[in-house]
Amino acid sequence: MTQELIDLRNSIMAGRYQEALAIVDDLEWMSKKATLRNIKSYLVRMIAHLIKNQVEQRLTNSWTASIGYSVIEIQDLNLMDNKKSHYIKQDEWDSFLENAFKDAILSASGEVYNGVYKPSQLLERVDKAQIISIAKELLDLTYFHSESTLRDVIYEEFSQLLGGEDWSLERES
Repeated sequence: MTQELIDLRNSIMAGRYQEALAIVDDLEWMSKKATLRNIKSYLVRMIAHLIKNQVEQRLTNSWTASIGYSVIEIQDLNLMDNKKSHYIKQDEWDSFLENAFKDAILSASGEVYNGVYKPSQLLERVDKAQIISIAKELLDLTYFHSESTLRDVIYEEFSQLLGGEDWSLERES
């Protein structure tokens, strides 16, 4: 990116404004791509923990922390600087979820029951549609709740996951 900034400065100073605008477009694209890459990383992490939850049929503090933090970070990253628009609109998550699910299977296969399943074996044991549905529900929360209230809403959602009732009771004691 440093080279692009040098080229931008040189283009402006030389009066080559079309070239400068093209560089600005490239910089915007690179920034958006980096943001989407970060969102994907948190999405994979969240889905991997949802897979572990579904297969092991339990919920741990570590998993809830990871899922919750991922949702919060996705909300922050997805909100554009103008605080009104999103990089990924609410109805545009399908392809992101599909791709993240594939990566999450690989990640989760090393962790579910201490890595006893190969990715293909784990895939056979997972209800993909249900995982994607839960992930979508969590992502939908990011469009309707402020950063300050999102955490509490996410914690309430955990009670709906497998083992979530037990987790909620332990949290309250």
